Amino acid sequence: MGKCIKVDMTTKEVKVTDLPERYTHLGGRLLTSQYIYDEVRPTCHPLGEDNKLIIAPGLLSGTMAPSSGRVSIGAKSPLTKGIKESNGGGITGQKLGAMGIRAITIEGLPKDDELQVLVVNDDGAKLIAHPDLAGKGAYETTEILRNKYGNKAAVACIGPAGEMLMANAGIANCDTEGSASRYCGRGGLGAVMGSKRLKGVVIDTAKTRADDIHDEATYKAASKKFSKMLTDHPVCGEALPKFGTNVLMNILSEAGGLPTRNFSEGRFEHADAIGGETLAKVCEERGGAATHRCMTGCVIGCSNSYPLPDGRVVSPIEYETAWSFGAHCDIKDLDVIAELNWLANDIGLDTIEAGGVLGVMMEAGVIPWGDGKRAIEVMEEIRQGTPLGRIAGQGAVYAGQAFGVTRVAAVKGQHMPAYEPRTVKGMGVTYATTPMGADHTAGYCVTANILKVGGFVDPLKGEGQIDLSRNLQIATNLIDGTGFCLFIAFAVLDDEQGVPTIVELMNARYGWNLTVDDAVKMGQQSLKAERDFNIQAGFTKEHDRLPDFMLKEKLSPHDIHFDIGDQELDTLHNY
Repeated sequence: MGKCIKVDMTTKEVKVTDLPERYTHLGGRLLTSQYIYDEVRPTCHPLGEDNKLIIAPGLLSGTMAPSSGRVSIGAKSPLTKGIKESNGGGITGQKLGAMGIRAITIEGLPKDDELQVLVVNDDGAKLIAHPDLAGKGAYETTEILRNKYGNKAAVACIGPAGEMLMANAGIANCDTEGSASRYCGRGGLGAVMGSKRLKGVVIDTAKTRADDIHDEATYKAASKKFSKMLTDHPVCGEALPKFGTNVLMNILSEAGGLPTRNFSEGRFEHADAIGGETLAKVCEERGGAATHRCMTGCVIGCSNSYPLPDGRVVSPIEYETAWSFGAHCDIKDLDVIAELNWLANDIGLDTIEAGGVLGVMMEAGVIPWGDGKRAIEVMEEIRQGTPLGRIAGQGAVYAGQAFGVTRVAAVKGQHMPAYEPRTVKGMGVTYATTPMGADHTAGYCVTANILKVGGFVDPLKGEGQIDLSRNLQIATNLIDGTGFCLFIAFAVLDDEQGVPTIVELMNARYGWNLTVDDAVKMGQQSLKAERDFNIQAGFTKEHDRLPDFMLKEKLSPHDIHFDIGDQELDTLHNY
């Protein structure tokens, strides 16, 4: 059944218990969302004592399943004011899964302001006061904690943004090298962690894999089959391992779906200068790595290690980050983008939202378009907690309100990622309707819209987009529940044995008898719980809408707007 670590920040009591039976078949996002739905009052203040932070590895994390090991962190979001799950790589999920820990629940508010660290090892779990970590960045915090508690330990921590309760604060997970850059970034969950005065979680164990696989032989065979499925696929086995996620920069720009200069254009004339091919070349020339694996057992390796001129290494610069600090802000210098990325990681910020904020400030004239030097200065102000920095740390919607900008590409308070919804309409449907706020990973319609994976749905037309997004949102909940990286979806969507193999792995792991229909229902139930939580929190169908300017302004180069109507959007959750 697995263990659950319950942490009461008010009393400083830590208990290790059995996972409640009602959560037996749940992991990752399936578990965090259901737990929040069951235990958190939807109308509570996200930074108040009634909110809870749930950390849960996927059902297959901590095993030999290829490209598994991710972790979900859930809470009521300070940014969206709704339910939130933020998903991260690194080694946090793998270590927890190997130890048989299915969840860590953190509740209550402390009576004092002293920072704490939760240390989990094979002997148990305890809170340890760490006032020495106050104000420290995620990189230094991770180094200090690994040196003190285990040089191969997993560390999940917040930076200064989380301590200052900024709504764009994320939670950093380290990779095998100790780089604090595998973020559960979206939704401001770092602020929830900061409100509870928890600076970090350390998971120190020598275990590398769970030792309680129900049917080892079947599990090994299914893992081998699934690995081949991934490595044989042209996206998972060729494009991503060669150029990483930033291979999408030129692809989206060519398609007219790359949001440029605060979503005013669909193509960036300097896309190649900041794209995956150029990034890989610079990485190799400077002795970095064009591709890198963020998790033990990953067979895709879509990450990278980018050395800055002064010797610091940013690992990785993902597509979303290269876009948010690049095309979105009219910045065409990879070194500037890398510096902004490093700062965001260290301060503890989601790079998508941070780039969104900078774009809004450029729209307002607070920062000149393309001014990387001033953008870096604003990021430093976030670290310092100046008045301007505190505005910037609260997210794009807040910054728009502060500077009188109405052109803010956000849904439910969260800034959009790197796909223009007017020309990649399936992504527009996902942005509008997911309970998570504008989130590409919630239903990644780029698969069929742009890459022609799992079929083809014309990205410029409305037909078929509702069904595409609905099916992918359900499937994504399931994938996030297993602990697999979302990028397995490329291969799974093109192989009829994909989902059955995932079900086979779950059954062999736990001795279950799930069917494919059962697995689909798990995804549906999770999505329903998330939506119901938001409804109870005060969300209405009017929150499932894109910004007005996207309904009216026609975007170049295709000269189209988002034209999927409200009534059609309202049918997405009919399942």
